[in-house]
Amino acid sequence: MTKLTIAAAAALSLFLTAPAMAQDAAMFASPSKLTQTGGENIYKAICAGCHMPEGQGAVGAGKYPALANNANLESAGYPIYLIIHGQKAMPALGSVLDDQQIADVVAYIRTSFGNDFAEPVTVEEVTDAR
Repeated sequence: MTKLTIAAAAALSLFLTAPAMAQDAAMFASPSKLTQTGGENIYKAICAGCHMPEGQGAVGAGKYPALANNANLESAGYPIYLIIHGQKAMPALGSVLDDQQIADVVAYIRTSFGNDFAEPVTVEEVTDAR
C-alpha cells in the first residue's frame, strides 16, 4: 500500500466513525438519568464500584473513603451535598439522580455498614441542597 492509499484509508475510517464518536461524546455531555429505585439498588448500581459492596472503601485511581462505621454520615446534609456536587474523586451525581433517589441512597448508607443514623432523610432536604 502506498502512503497516499494509507492516508486515504485513514481519512475514510475517520469519516465513517465520526458520527459514532459524536454520539459517544454527547452521551458524556448529558448523562442519562439512573432508573434504579430504592437506596440499596442505587448503591449497588453506582456507589459500590468505588466504595465497595460492604462500604469498606478503597484506594486505587483515587481514594474512596469507607462508608462503614463513618461518623461523617451522622448529618444527612454531608452525604447529600457530596452526592449532588461531588468532591475530589467523587463525581457529581446531581444530574444523574433525582431528589428521591438521593434521599433513598443517603438513608441506605446512613443505616447500613454498621451505621445507625436512623433519622429520616427527606426529599425536601435534597431539594434545598441543590
